[in-house]
Amino acid sequence: MALVVICGQPCSGKSTAAIALADALGAVDPKPSVRIVDESSLHLGRNPSYANMNAEKNLRGVLRSEVDRSLSRDNILIVDSLNNIKGYRYELWCLARAAGIRYCVLHCDTEENHCRKWNTKRRDNGESSYDENIFEDLVRRFEKPDRRSRWDSPLFELWPSRDEIKQSSEAISEAVIYLTKKVDSKTRDVRVLQPTIATQSVRTSEANSLYEMDQGTQEVINAVIAAQSQGLGSTMNKISLGQHLPTINIQRSVGLPELRSLRRTFIKLTGQTSLSGRPPPSDADSAKRMFVDYLNREIGTA
Repeated sequence: MALVVICGQPCSGKSTAAIALADALGAVDPKPSVRIVDESSLHLGRNPSYANMNAEKNLRGVLRSEVDRSLSRDNILIVDSLNNIKGYRYELWCLARAAGIRYCVLHCDTEENHCRKWNTKRRDNGESSYDENIFEDLVRRFEKPDRRSRWDSPLFELWPSRDEIKQSSEAISEAVIYLTKKVDSKTRDVRVLQPTIATQSVRTSEANSLYEMDQGTQEVINAVIAAQSQGLGSTMNKISLGQHLPTINIQRSVGLPELRSLRRTFIKLTGQTSLSGRPPPSDADSAKRMFVDYLNREIGTA
């Protein structure tokens, strides 16, 4: 019937929003079948699951598999997790499209300081909380949803640091209407995703490629910025990404806006190339190599 992806910073009110949405859906007649999928329901601890990139990748894999198994046209599935990476939200969108159901994102847009205070309060009360270093890392890496992206649309937004989350909250009410409204040939404001041959056969590899390319290119940008801040780029003109990976050769300081622009262009060009026959990178290292080659052509030394 539908997949609802809840996203937000750690300790931003996501679980409260999930429960409020489930309760609001339970008050609808006829009452739909609703299930919440979260880390605790799968016996995944907060800190162990986000201790490092491998643990976090495993967490997303477990959640994605559970979503894939549980999706149907007879229930509404609410994914209560950080869902902080746009590439991962795209993977979930692909699952919804393959299942031929409705999809939406509910974003808890909470100010970082409020999240930080709520996390500290939970720790002081002996409740489940994030270690400080893990919390700060997750806050830094959060990728805010953008309603212009199909995997972030339709987007319903809550502001828990400003307004109390309730069943009657505007975003909750709008989401309930979207998820339960009867659809016919004249309906224009509700979209039921339609599976395609491409979705059914290659959706997993497509989503994985997008995720790996997103992660790999971001790591390259982080390396360039870090090296320049330490003066390595200006003095050596070479930035190493590690063994078995090419060196970035630059002859001038490159700002973050320019690097982001180059990254967007690279991802767009790579997608166009894959459509013409050449496969996209299947792992992060392949994405890094391709992106470094692209950067060296665009801003590299002669």
